[in-house]
Amino acid sequence: MSTIPAKRTSGSASRSRRSGAGRPTVGGRRPATRNSLTHPPRTGAFLVTPAIAFVAVFVLAPLLFALYISLTNWPLIGPYRFIGLQNYLTLFQDPTFVHAIGYTLLYTAIVTVPILALGYFLAVVVRARRRGSTFLRTVFFLPYVVGLTTLSFTLVLEAQPNSGAVNMVLRWLGITDGSTAWLVNGPLATLLICVLVVWAVSGLTMVLLMSAMQGVPDEVYESAQLEGASWWQTERLITLPMIRSTVALSVIISVIGSLLAFNQFYILTQGGPGTETTTIVNAIYNRGFVNLQLGAATAESIALVVVIAAVTVFQFWALREKD
Repeated sequence: MSTIPAKRTSGSASRSRRSGAGRPTVGGRRPATRNSLTHPPRTGAFLVTPAIAFVAVFVLAPLLFALYISLTNWPLIGPYRFIGLQNYLTLFQDPTFVHAIGYTLLYTAIVTVPILALGYFLAVVVRARRRGSTFLRTVFFLPYVVGLTTLSFTLVLEAQPNSGAVNMVLRWLGITDGSTAWLVNGPLATLLICVLVVWAVSGLTMVLLMSAMQGVPDEVYESAQLEGASWWQTERLITLPMIRSTVALSVIISVIGSLLAFNQFYILTQGGPGTETTTIVNAIYNRGFVNLQLGAATAESIALVVVIAAVTVFQFWALREKD
């Protein structure tokens, strides 16, 4: 007879625990539980919905529309028809586009290593917390802030054969006679543009590498000095391995930027003389907005996106952290 009330008491206690009875209250209300209305499972989905909608409207929808355009003979103005994969099958039959691919790869190969080397050197110069380092960082990073577009317009004036500062300086140094026409000669224009890009972009590489270098513990360098390591051994065996991921990021940014080069070439040479300095993006621009072949230009653009994605994945794999 005495066991029955005990069972009832146990059952009522368990129901009280499940219902939250007996819990302390704050201001007459029980604190919110994991399953209360203050933290419903739908809250996470509700919070990410604006971001998903933004990506869908401004990224996925234009990408799908561009894919559809690449399957047509869209003339930009006038009627069009669906032609399937014809634009992709004839992608490499355009000699201008093929030449642009080769020239862009050459340009990328020329500027990538100097940008990394100069950026690393500048990062070594300004990474120490000594007097004047902040001023030097500003000076080295300023060309990147100004931008390639502004610098290119300035260089158009300074590279003039008879009145530009480039020829005046070279004539003063005794290198040329001071009347070199830089922008109407393919190799000379390429050289000038490469120097401009290396000078303008290395500041960004400097900032990235400097930030990574400052994250290396000072104790590591002190231990290396006690072991008698030279500066070169310290950089090669300590600094470079510890900032490997940042170096990889800098190289990837440089390569992608070189493959997408457009502004400096369009402003300085417009792809000339002829098509000597025509990059891939220049060729796509001319195909779409000069020749009004928007379907073929879109197919070339999508092919470029695929190539850049493949190159980026390969670079991540080649420059990944090795255990």
